[in-house]
Amino acid sequence: MKTIDIQSLKSKIDAGESLHLIDVRESSEHDEFNIGGILLPLGNIRVGEIDPIENLKDKEIYLYCRSGNRSGQAALILESMGFSDVTNVVGGMLAWQDQFSN
Repeated sequence: MKTIDIQSLKSKIDAGESLHLIDVRESSEHDEFNIGGILLPLGNIRVGEIDPIENLKDKEIYLYCRSGNRSGQAALILESMGFSDVTNVVGGMLAWQDQFSN
């Protein structure tokens, strides 16, 4: 599984790169703070409910959660489902908020 740190991801976002961001947290967490990703909770991924991202199987996608644990699990599951270019955001939104929120 590929990984990316939050500084590198933020650089990509700030550079205006077109990214496929997937938030695997719960909706309440997503509503509280997010960086613009598609909400697809890990629970949905576990049972194969991946309709919102089905068309991204051959695209580069970045998965994030609160700390990087759930997104890591999601990455492994999606890779087993045939997603070819999955990257886990190490540190997740906790690290993002620590680094970039004042």
